[in-house]
Amino acid sequence: MEQDLPADLPVVAKRRRSARRRKTLTPYALIFPGWLWLVLFFVVPTFVMLSLSLQTGSLEEGYSQTFHWSTYSDALTTYRPQLTRSLMYAVLVTVIALAVSYPMSYWIAFHGGRRKSSYLLLVLLPFFVSFVIRTLSWQFLLSDDGILLGPLKRHGLLSQDFHLLATSAAVVGGLVYNFLPFMALPLFVALERIDPRLLEAAGDLYATKFEAFRRVVLPLSLPGVFAGVLLTFVPAAADYVNASILGGTNTTMIGTIIQSRFLINNDYPLAAALSFILMAVLLAGVLLYARILGTEEVMEAAAG
Repeated sequence: MEQDLPADLPVVAKRRRSARRRKTLTPYALIFPGWLWLVLFFVVPTFVMLSLSLQTGSLEEGYSQTFHWSTYSDALTTYRPQLTRSLMYAVLVTVIALAVSYPMSYWIAFHGGRRKSSYLLLVLLPFFVSFVIRTLSWQFLLSDDGILLGPLKRHGLLSQDFHLLATSAAVVGGLVYNFLPFMALPLFVALERIDPRLLEAAGDLYATKFEAFRRVVLPLSLPGVFAGVLLTFVPAAADYVNASILGGTNTTMIGTIIQSRFLINNDYPLAAALSFILMAVLLAGVLLYARILGTEEVMEAAAG
């Protein structure tokens, strides 16, 4: 036995080193496909777009890299109204979606009972239809002779020159309708995780329902609010479908400009520069929002 022990020690040590190596490399192996996907379909296209935004030329003559930084200043100067309008619409859409989704998610989470899944299915049901078709349905609904305004005009309840299409209200309404589940689902997940016994304990401590909501429910639901605002604000600011279908010349958003510059005017450098400007503005807004809300408090609330 004493002679076999020294011979086995190198084998055991080698197995342990191999096990430690596998344990160390396993997390990286699991995350590698995700990182590879991000590099191929996010990082590489981002650098390609950045290079394209600094080029000059035309589609017929070709583009060359000239590091033409003035494209950014020209784009910002020319399309500042559309960028400002897009951000204003996105903020308004986010606020309305939060005001509508929070009570709905609260009721489903605390009073939905065994039918929570059915109520969530009703919230998600419009997502079974194409995004464009849903927006076209709003166009049909809000048209001057549609099922909403047509009867009101025929009965004299509205003037004949009243219209909703090609207005800011139509664009904002379409955006709220299309992005409402992006706000409702994170809120529901955060609210459902709250233990109802915490509210009972707050009541035992003589807290009113409003105080229990303000001191217990609202702080614990901040992770859902944080996620819902991000998931709603970012795509709403970059959307161009609703503005194209439901809006007009006075409701053009920056996404519409980018889409037309890419696919109609073939002005790739300007379109790429506008895309980076929009991305930079959204990133700055998200960081500011996270700073104001306090990401540490959100993470503490999520952990709790």
